[in-house]
Amino acid sequence: MSGHSKWANIKRKKAKVDEAKGATFSRLTKDIASAARQGGGNPDTNFKLRLAVAKAKEQNVPTANIERAIQRATGQLQGVTYEEGIYEGYGPAGTALLLEILTDNRNRTAGEVRHLFARHGGALSESGSVLWMFEQKGRLVVPRASGPGEESLLEAVLEAGGEDLTADEDEWEVVTAADQLDAVHRALEEAGVPIDAASLVRIPTTTVEVEGPAADRLLRLMDLLEEHDDVQRVYTNALFPDDAGGA
Repeated sequence: MSGHSKWANIKRKKAKVDEAKGATFSRLTKDIASAARQGGGNPDTNFKLRLAVAKAKEQNVPTANIERAIQRATGQLQGVTYEEGIYEGYGPAGTALLLEILTDNRNRTAGEVRHLFARHGGALSESGSVLWMFEQKGRLVVPRASGPGEESLLEAVLEAGGEDLTADEDEWEVVTAADQLDAVHRALEEAGVPIDAASLVRIPTTTVEVEGPAADRLLRLMDLLEEHDDVQRVYTNALFPDDAGGA
């Protein structure tokens, strides 16, 4: 356990890692529909759906929208079918970019994403080219203000099976194995630990320092990718200086 981790180092300066800058109701309800289609429409037995619903509620998505997304995904209502995918590519200075996609038209999305890469100093690459550089992990956010002290939280995290605990300005980050996120989440809740957010994330196993114009171009490319309706999340192995992008 440590006070400052690789994950904390590569976080975007302008926003929380697990919150897409251009999050919309459409994007959040697509997440819900995808989770419900894969694991069923009951959040009590479908952890991925429970996470998606919780995130949607945090962003004030109406309950009716959430229910319709689940009903469409489980065949109770007719609607668009979305397909999950991962796009991989390289940005300025040889940085790796990994995109989680949710789309109803893979050909359209691939063409639009490829165009964004090409216009901003990057290139969409073949499957498997950068995926191996990232590890999927679980991430829990615990508020520092209302949460337990470091010693108590560390003990609770270790007992729950968490892998790492790091400090940020106003929150603690608990990292878990991807398949242990649900178990650790439940164990911390039972221990009385307040949890602000829980999500599956992809953490780079190695990082690349990028600065100056290359850092600015990469941040611009990431912004545009995050704003695309079919891009759910964007990850990079870039390590940015504090002043990158004017942050």
